[in-house]
Amino acid sequence: METRDFPLHGDLNLIVTGYLEPNRPRLSQQLALRLGLELIDVERAIEERLGATVDQMRQLYGERRLKAIETQIMDEIVLHRRALIRVSGNTLLNSGHLAELQRNGVIVCLVASLDSILRRIHLTLGARYHDPVERSRAIGELQREWRIREVENIVEFDATTITEAILIERIVDFWRDLALRRG
Repeated sequence: METRDFPLHGDLNLIVTGYLEPNRPRLSQQLALRLGLELIDVERAIEERLGATVDQMRQLYGERRLKAIETQIMDEIVLHRRALIRVSGNTLLNSGHLAELQRNGVIVCLVASLDSILRRIHLTLGARYHDPVERSRAIGELQREWRIREVENIVEFDATTITEAILIERIVDFWRDLALRRG
């Protein structure tokens, strides 16, 4: 992980993205607690607003309705400060809010080796992993998530060979280093 100089101010957000399911929500909660930041989970906010899971809403109303709600939520989220914002890379890229989020925060992308992620997908999908359509859908989601890695000033943390606790410590150390450099 390379430390870059970011244009910083006192009310910086930490935006967490990447593909480490199913641990990403728990990891974000622990990070927010450790750093004293408000946790804002975009997917959970969408589900609360819709009263159903994202997948259920997609099936019932289609992608267009889901994207409209996602845009409303992102419009609200860009107003937050001193928050840990958990959001998918796909949403970051396609919501139209990426530049504003980068002005007001640092984007941390959690990554792992492809082999590691395929094992996680296998564990998450169980028997459905052997269905080529399900496996293809999961790999397509991974590809959409990883497109965020092409954006400038994204800080990556590789979780391939480390525990969740070590990953959290590394991100906390990174955040504290930013705070020290801000003065």
